[in-house]
Amino acid sequence: MTHPRATPAARTESTQVTPDSTTHAGPTAPDTSSTPLPAPADLHRRLTADLDPAARTWLERALEEAAAHPGLHGPISAWELRLAEAGRRCGAAHADTARVLILHAARAGTDALTRVYFQGTADERRAVLHALPHLVSGPAALPLVEDALRTNDTRLLAAAVGPYAARHLDAHSWRHAVLKCLFTGVPVDHVADLPRRARGDGELARMLGDYAAERTAAGRPVPEDLYRVLDLTESATPAPGTDHPHGKES
Repeated sequence: MTHPRATPAARTESTQVTPDSTTHAGPTAPDTSSTPLPAPADLHRRLTADLDPAARTWLERALEEAAAHPGLHGPISAWELRLAEAGRRCGAAHADTARVLILHAARAGTDALTRVYFQGTADERRAVLHALPHLVSGPAALPLVEDALRTNDTRLLAAAVGPYAARHLDAHSWRHAVLKCLFTGVPVDHVADLPRRARGDGELARMLGDYAAERTAAGRPVPEDLYRVLDLTESATPAPGTDHPHGKES
């Protein structure tokens, strides 16, 4: 069964989330759709080049402390306190990267990451999600991703659909994560490995077509990102008599 796409006019009216929008994932969140995951050493080098001397000194001490006393220690580990300080010490633009580096230096495993995630602030939760592909090789940390995907915090959502989710979410959950991004205005540029996972996915195409049809029937704009993902599926075609959004039949 084919599903109609919205007309070109509906695409023109679509409201886009810009990099400066409050619903965007933030200035430090990378475009993970095609960018290889940077190694912690590369993150460290880039971050220290951007920090002022005081922040750089604080970061080096925090990393040394985390490396010297890794893992969990009592109610709270020293390196967990540094996570809370990162925004004040390094600035909001660099705090996510600083926290990821601290988690890596502390060799935080699934138990430690779970504790930080559920006891931490939204900023710390986001750092945990960014750190997952560096620290957890298997699917044991998926409950953290699944929890983030249940929220409407767009910055958490953007972090949740990163490389770890691309590796480990099953097809059903991953499709719903993509739809959640469209519902909440998170740019699909944040969905890691999107072209590979979407390619040839007829079920995702069906879900996108249904969503586009619902919005069109309600007189609401269809997100431009929906068409980007729909084109990646390489399996959806417009119904007879329906204009293709690019002005030609697929």
